Amino acid sequence: MSFKSSTSQKIPGFDVVVERDAICEMRDGVILRSDIYRPDAPGTYPVLLARGPYDKCVALSSFGNSHAAWFAEHGYIVIIQDTRGRYSSDGVFYPFANEAHDGFDSVEWAAKVSGSDGQVGMFGFSYLGATQLLAAVLKPPSLKAIVPAFTASQYFDGWTYNGGAFALAFNCYWANLLSIETAGRAGDIESMEALVTSLGSANNWFWSVPLKDYPPLKNKYAPYFFDWLEHPTYDEYWRRWSIDENYSQIDVPALHIGGWYDIFLSGTVKNFCGISRDGSSEKTRNSQKLLIGPWTHMPWSPVGNTGKTEPSTSVIDDWTLRWFDEFLKNKHTGVLENPVTLYPVNGERRDYSSWPNGDVSVREWFLHSDGRANSKFGDGRLDQKQPRNEHADLFISDPAIPIQSNGGHSCCFDAITPMGPADQNTSESSRMVLVYTSEPFAKETLIVGDASLLIFASSSAIDTDFAARLCEVSIDGVSTNIQEGIIRSKYQNSLEHPNFNEPNVIHEYTIQLGPVGYLMAKGSKLRVAIAGSDFPQWDRNTQSGKHNFDERLSQFQPATQVLFHDETRQSRLRISVLSSPSRFTK
Repeated sequence: MSFKSSTSQKIPGFDVVVERDAICEMRDGVILRSDIYRPDAPGTYPVLLARGPYDKCVALSSFGNSHAAWFAEHGYIVIIQDTRGRYSSDGVFYPFANEAHDGFDSVEWAAKVSGSDGQVGMFGFSYLGATQLLAAVLKPPSLKAIVPAFTASQYFDGWTYNGGAFALAFNCYWANLLSIETAGRAGDIESMEALVTSLGSANNWFWSVPLKDYPPLKNKYAPYFFDWLEHPTYDEYWRRWSIDENYSQIDVPALHIGGWYDIFLSGTVKNFCGISRDGSSEKTRNSQKLLIGPWTHMPWSPVGNTGKTEPSTSVIDDWTLRWFDEFLKNKHTGVLENPVTLYPVNGERRDYSSWPNGDVSVREWFLHSDGRANSKFGDGRLDQKQPRNEHADLFISDPAIPIQSNGGHSCCFDAITPMGPADQNTSESSRMVLVYTSEPFAKETLIVGDASLLIFASSSAIDTDFAARLCEVSIDGVSTNIQEGIIRSKYQNSLEHPNFNEPNVIHEYTIQLGPVGYLMAKGSKLRVAIAGSDFPQWDRNTQSGKHNFDERLSQFQPATQVLFHDETRQSRLRISVLSSPSRFTK
């Protein structure tokens, strides 16, 4: 590794100077470039390093963290680096492939830049969280603390796929976005302009089939997108980048930050729990913190509108600064007094000792009907009484007419991808959706913990999807999504070795909905909606049993789905609910 300095410039209005395009040479000779922000005062300082593919010149501040100059004014050297093959850095970009070794080398280089006191912290969200965790697995000696925010625990399940279903809206959007810069650096302006245009109309392109011929990306600038399609199971292609298989290798304090409507929320919680349990030392295991608030992936403005106190959009930066002050400046900031801090949707801050908190218990809400649970106008019910002899519910799943995603946990612009809370009226009015609704809550109830749906169902198809949404129905009847989940039937037992169903045979399925933190209003109701699709949050299952990404529209097959809820097949929602809600309400 080598370092070459350049002339520093003062940032007007800030006591900060910036050095542009500082050179860092990787172990294989590839040059990465960084902008370095320093306090305009003599002395040595800890270093904060952020590595990302989104142009170092914007210094993090387009949609997420405060500008690097803000952190520098608080007594840190801040380095924003373009990852390999992106913007000013040399090499070829391929998501995740080089981030572990490049991260290690960059940390050790950062520890030696002019003015550094030898300590390095890493921060940033989304892909910048991945670059932190992948580097941390290799244990660079100078890395002393990290803040991985809004990021996943692996890049198969929870990033590219969910329950075996392809995260269509996110992957198409993200690959399209990345390929714009790649085309530009290749000097292919015509392709670059076409990619910009296609990104703006991506919600129309989502309907394109077969997916392996996805038109906006049928150039040479996003080969990884087609590799993702060619690896629809959890194989060695994905395993080499899996953080959750390497928690025991991580030996650094970490502040894990997530949003209740973030696409990577489940992975964020999994990282916190996994390192707290399996980190390489007791000190590391006791130096993990989880922070979750009412945010989408970006921007971080709070969702929810009940007049409750909401966390400022700056609260993430405030926690980040406290974290680094604690571990890089030896200040007592109290960041670890409570390992878990939550800002529930519609609620106020709560502190806990673990996830889920010891004061919660798993409640089961059973699905009931008289056989006509189709749509919100049907007779589907949700309560805590076990079912007896009840008629099954039947619905049609037709990939040519998918149930539309209204809001959700995708990324990254709500005009293109389904994000955040939304009115579910359109989907819940369809007879292709089963809807089960509880009685009104007698008082405010805080729901916090992990949610899942266990169902007993059959399908006429050899392969099919069961998608579910957990919702709150307000006093005035508006249904708003809290969490969603999906299971592709052939992956029910294994993400590595899928098996097709025998048609019309009843199987038991678990749909992981994920973490929830939601204050249910007095008089509101809990609702579960079940369908055969949630599009374009996830791709459409052709239900033919063939490779899903090869099939054309003419090969799509509708399926008849039957859901059972009786004495021996008790389909039910499992969710963590505070056992003493009065302690957490006002």
